Amino acid sequence: MRASRLVNLLLLLQTRGQLPANELARELEVSLRTVYRDVDALSEAGVPIYGERGPHGGIRLVDGYRTRLTGLTADEARALFLSGLPGPAAELGLANVVAAARLKLLAALPPELGAGAAQITQRFHLDAPRWFQQREEVPHLGMLAQAVWEDRPIELVYDRGESVVTRQVDPLGLVLKGGTWYLVGRCDGQDRTYRVSRVNTVSLRDGTFERPANFELAEFWTEAITAYERELPRVGVTLEIPEDELDIVYETIGRRATKEALRTATRQEGGSLRLHLTFEFLDEALGPLLRMASVARIIDPAGLREQVIEIADGILASQAESRLTASVRRRPRPDLDAAAVEPAGDDGTHPADERLGSGPQVSGVGGLPAVR
Repeated sequence: MRASRLVNLLLLLQTRGQLPANELARELEVSLRTVYRDVDALSEAGVPIYGERGPHGGIRLVDGYRTRLTGLTADEARALFLSGLPGPAAELGLANVVAAARLKLLAALPPELGAGAAQITQRFHLDAPRWFQQREEVPHLGMLAQAVWEDRPIELVYDRGESVVTRQVDPLGLVLKGGTWYLVGRCDGQDRTYRVSRVNTVSLRDGTFERPANFELAEFWTEAITAYERELPRVGVTLEIPEDELDIVYETIGRRATKEALRTATRQEGGSLRLHLTFEFLDEALGPLLRMASVARIIDPAGLREQVIEIADGILASQAESRLTASVRRRPRPDLDAAAVEPAGDDGTHPADERLGSGPQVSGVGGLPAVR
């Protein structure tokens, strides 16, 4: 355990340069005293490591010193191969680079590690997008990635939905979440997020920008999505459903959301349960509620209940009209000789209908919102 920690400390200093002792303690998840003991141990082993005092001091290696020791374990080697994402890498224009890096890493590993690492891609595959989610077109992702790598300011034309705007942006990073790419950039002194698929055009501007010294992409993204989820308007729905019909709730909104709703459920007279569900948008609530409408009664909000009733009435009217139309079309034509009329088939259609090109028609159900 200590040997692994010593290697990690050495590699941290090698890759990042001088670091304060408290930052090393945080990275290694140990106490300051342990960091100082580890520094003494490395120094006694002949590693040129030393500390500098003062407000800008810290622990560092002698300039130019590098170790070839990587200390890769079998689990770490396998994790490196598991972290490769061919799809996103290809979108960034790095498919060939990633493939070459994997081959070089595989060749550099000892045989006992290389065999296990190569088997990872045969046993595990990550498909980031959700079910039925169409892949978004991101034709400008490559240029955005170039701008991020080179710290180049950009001008982008961005579709906000209600309007198209032009922005001068310092691109700080790219994030892939749920199969969707986002650009994080600084515009007018504020850090903002842009959906890459909504970028209409992008052009590189002259020069470079100075990247904020204290900016951490992962930390920013975590704070941004937390704030977004906290501030996002929610649609609360209260419905009543017989307890023996809960299977349809599990199937419609998922096990996790159903269990969450059951924690605050109240039992009603007659054995039904009153559940409180939360949806991000009104349109998102309509699909699931329509699916459960045959066994669940919407209590609140009343406007949403009326909307579901209106859609259901439209479905009934459409299907009743379709059934009536099909019934009329199946009647024998008055001008046909009665002796020539053949009996109806097992499927309810009439041979004369087929000959006359007016077989049964089934109209589609329109107007239903898509369930996300």
